[in-house]
Amino acid sequence: MKKVFKLEDLDCAVCAAKMEDAIAKIAGVNAVSVSYMAQRLSIDAEESRFDEIMDEVVKKCKRVEPDCRIVR
Repeated sequence: MKKVFKLEDLDCAVCAAKMEDAIAKIAGVNAVSVSYMAQRLSIDAEESRFDEIMDEVVKKCKRVEPDCRIVR
């Protein structure tokens, strides 16, 4: 399942790259792209575990950029 989410308060491109790397390591994630310029997160992950995976994505993002929010 592929979905695109808006990001709020993503402050730098380096943080976006760190978030992308961390999310890519989550089991069940097939592909991920975090765009600082567009303030968007695009993720392709297993449909059967999508909500569980997104909970882990939120945790990873908060570790890198505590102020950043993923708008679902």
